[in-house]
Amino acid sequence: MAEQKVRWGILATGGIAAAFTADLVDLPDAEVVAVASRRQESADAFAERFGIPRAYGDWTSLAEDGDIDVVYVATPHSAHREAAGLCLEAGRHVLCEKAFTLNAREAAELVALAKARGSFLMEAMWMYCNPLVRRLKALVDDGAIGEVRHVQADFGLAGPFPPSHRLRDPAQGGGALLDLGVYPVSFAQLLLGEPSDVTARATLSAEGVDLQTGALLSWDNGALASLHCSIVGGTATAASITGSAGRIDVPGGFFFPERFVLHRDGRDPQEFTADPA
Repeated sequence: MAEQKVRWGILATGGIAAAFTADLVDLPDAEVVAVASRRQESADAFAERFGIPRAYGDWTSLAEDGDIDVVYVATPHSAHREAAGLCLEAGRHVLCEKAFTLNAREAAELVALAKARGSFLMEAMWMYCNPLVRRLKALVDDGAIGEVRHVQADFGLAGPFPPSHRLRDPAQGGGALLDLGVYPVSFAQLLLGEPSDVTARATLSAEGVDLQTGALLSWDNGALASLHCSIVGGTATAASITGSAGRIDVPGGFFFPERFVLHRDGRDPQEFTADPA
């Protein structure tokens, strides 16, 4: 007997939702059955584009659609708490875009709600699912570079972004940290777990969002992470993991790497590359 397909609902119709849906419709075990927007015309256009049978002009109708197994929430950060909470309350499982919420309080509320409803809830940190990132993680876990001492990662865009842009708008969860900094932070946590201490400094815009943020994370075992994000300067988007017996360098695009290099004491460097698409 063929396995039953997972039935998806898409909440929001912007660029991220379109990119996700374009891949989702190609999966043999997935079926996109509905889409919702706050404007019916946007939902209709999105549904026509991807061949989705039902289009809703409000979020509640999608959340209460009993034919949906899981909802992908692709709204701006500022609406994640409302949208994901609405779907969880209605008994749907939820995959919510990053940044998961605007703050820890909202995140705790969603986690508590998912536990109360017995529902699956996950942040859509796709970096964790990248095959080469998973290979890197496995090497570190297997002790290829010894005990991890330091992680460095950066993600910055040159811009410039005008004050009207969503990245400069506090009401839409703007700023470098929520949009870009989630990648360096998640990369460090993937390798070292939750830090015991966080120290950070930011340069703020006139609107009150962070134009760039630098953070130093520390762990009880002595490990450190130096992280940076910016919307006022393009960075190398590089990462490096230093251990007691070696180092792994990701020269660029660490969140979707094409290659990384393993340096081990007394051995020649070893390069790992992504499989061809």
